[in-house]
Amino acid sequence: MKKVFLLMCLALVSVNSFSQKKKVAAKKTETNSAFAKIDNLAAEIKDGNFQVTISEKGKTNEAMIVKAVDADFKPTDCKLRSFMSNGIKLYLLSWSENNIVKTDLKTEDRTTIYSIIYEIISKKQVYSNFQLTNHITEKVFLDKNKTASETQEKIRREGFEFTLNPDGSLMQKNKTQQNVFVYNKDKMEFVINKK
Repeated sequence: MKKVFLLMCLALVSVNSFSQKKKVAAKKTETNSAFAKIDNLAAEIKDGNFQVTISEKGKTNEAMIVKAVDADFKPTDCKLRSFMSNGIKLYLLSWSENNIVKTDLKTEDRTTIYSIIYEIISKKQVYSNFQLTNHITEKVFLDKNKTASETQEKIRREGFEFTLNPDGSLMQKNKTQQNVFVYNKDKMEFVINKK
């Protein structure tokens, strides 16, 4: 009996000594707040603004403010890419924003896709587009007493669907119309192609 008691005490002491090891503090990794980067540009949130920051030789020189945002702003699918249009290098910033509004009878799931094109040398926005898709799920009562109901779904769209063509031209389309834009380097903006 004494041997069993001593063995149990020894086992408890050894388990206790192994479980009391000092925990190693986790190293903090510095996270970059940039959502997208290309060349010397970065799309980031700084001082309450969603902006495109222009850096040269590791130092921030200037920034083009896209829009003022709050702490809840979280863009998804944020991308920065460069392309050539009419011999000029341009940059396309695109991102999505999701917003869900729920009530007892209705749920709206809104997805907005933004596309903005910048000409960096003059630090000018030369094009802007948005496309809103609103998926609505609604409970509709079929009688006055609200005893029978059905769920209806609708999809509403606003704005234009944006496409960047390989030749540097842009296409906007919706249900009723389609526009093709080409870059005019004299005006420094995209104009409707009349060909």
